[in-house]
Amino acid sequence: MQRDVRTEARSGRGRKSVTWLAALGSCALIAASAVPAAAHGGGGGKGGTRYVALGDSYTSGPLIPRQVDASCARSDSNYPSIVAGRLRSATFKDVSCSGATTEHMWKPQGTNGPQLDAVDRNSDLVTVQIGGNDIGFGSIIGTCAQLAPQDPTGNPCQRHYNTTGVDQLTVAIARTAPKVDQVLRSVHARAPHARILVVGYPDLLPDDGSGCAPAVPFATRDFPYLRDTGRHLNLMLRLVARWNHAEYVDTYGPTIGHDMCKSPADRWIEPLRPTSPAAPAHPNAKGEAAMAAAVWQRLTHGRGGH
Repeated sequence: MQRDVRTEARSGRGRKSVTWLAALGSCALIAASAVPAAAHGGGGGKGGTRYVALGDSYTSGPLIPRQVDASCARSDSNYPSIVAGRLRSATFKDVSCSGATTEHMWKPQGTNGPQLDAVDRNSDLVTVQIGGNDIGFGSIIGTCAQLAPQDPTGNPCQRHYNTTGVDQLTVAIARTAPKVDQVLRSVHARAPHARILVVGYPDLLPDDGSGCAPAVPFATRDFPYLRDTGRHLNLMLRLVARWNHAEYVDTYGPTIGHDMCKSPADRWIEPLRPTSPAAPAHPNAKGEAAMAAAVWQRLTHGRGGH
């Protein structure tokens, strides 16, 4: 059945791309009319939940002590582990892996098997945080840092991604939407009674658009551009979640004011040269705890995103 879902999604890729571009263009109406999605099956803070966590490095928690899977740079202090502890899960499978894209839901990644293999009809709760690597998150940061010296007070990175007259990062987000849609449909097919939470990405840069070079080496006017790119990615995830009757967990709002430009005592996202155990431009232990709190809020109170 899972193969059929994926084949169907691929056969309609062109039509889906048009659909998602149109849907993203109408995102303001979607956001304005958002209401909580219906909960499915388990979760809700009750003991005995069978919980599966799917995701990339923002889920796995690279370099955060204690690392329990070297191949995937997975921590036992990441947000799924914190949530599982609060749930007193009957079973807990964390198959998140650093560097994962939507393809790794079906394909092995090093010693990590296809992530969707962890989901079955007995799963009560599935969290999914994916899409950042599909749009090239790591390469975007590297490119923007490399271009900054050309025009330190300007927006060389934004110009780079707009050389064709169309913002390529916006296009990449639109093209990632059908891939995330495909993942969620496959989760539903494998675990039809599970409660599915799509977890958004936290706030990496100052929400007010200000910069903090050279601590974070981007050009001044590229800070708001990259901030907006993160917002657009999260908006896409919110839209795809609603399209699939899943629930969206907002981790951006709760992490505002704790971005990588803040002081070591206040930041939950590490800069490109971390001072706490975490990967560059990734959540530290406090950031993972904040995302866990957002997921828990959604599970127990139905808030934390629509």
